[in-house]
Amino acid sequence: MSRIVRSAVVVGLSVMASGCGRKGPLIYPDMMIPAAPAAVSVQQSGSVVKIKWTLPDKDRAGHQVKDIAGVKISRQTAASDQKNVCRACTTDYSPLQTYYLNSLPPTAQRFGNRLIALDNDVSAGNSYSYRIVPFTADGIDGAASSISTVRMDIPLAPPQLKLESFPTEIKVHITSQPYLNGRLLGYNLYRQSTAVNQSYQSLNQEVLKQGDYVDSTLERGVKYSYSARSVVKQGSGDIVESAESQAVVGGLREDD
Repeated sequence: MSRIVRSAVVVGLSVMASGCGRKGPLIYPDMMIPAAPAAVSVQQSGSVVKIKWTLPDKDRAGHQVKDIAGVKISRQTAASDQKNVCRACTTDYSPLQTYYLNSLPPTAQRFGNRLIALDNDVSAGNSYSYRIVPFTADGIDGAASSISTVRMDIPLAPPQLKLESFPTEIKVHITSQPYLNGRLLGYNLYRQSTAVNQSYQSLNQEVLKQGDYVDSTLERGVKYSYSARSVVKQGSGDIVESAESQAVVGGLREDD
């Protein structure tokens, strides 16, 4: 049975129920599909594109949806010298990746209802546009997200960082050389331990404008690896992350 037929059956049952004394507004089939992913953003992060989005928890009519099984991401590629690019022409988009929430690959991570994925198959000089469609466990596609576009440039040089270890915290200091083709906004700091892979989500919620961070969410006896990326606003107005710094390993210092 096709998705349209299934939706029509559900609507028909709703109409029958309203005819039995339970009256309510008619809900059209295209309103019963999952709403579009929200807060979609794409950003250059070194030599890859970082894609972020929030999963929908309602259908287009505003009712709760609890069976989102994953998302399909499609992509349009445009060369720097390509003219008259139609970002809204969905036929120009090719399937990039299907992510199932119960078995995410290493290129994607989930943080509650928020997901971050990396697109490694990109080249400097090209522009990439992304479109995200959620789907349910029954295979019903939801509404497509708004289209987000990023232009890839040559990755910016990474910053440098050093650690100071104390009995209850680690202080991280990040510095960088001036960026000639952009304005330094600050830094993003990333961490991993021997037991957990590095998170695609930075430790800092806001960009570290001064390059200093105190990490007190640590376990004694565990070694942590820190790395950082500069956050730079380029002349085009795009905000990008630089290449990743060299990792520095440290842990809590034993009490003297």
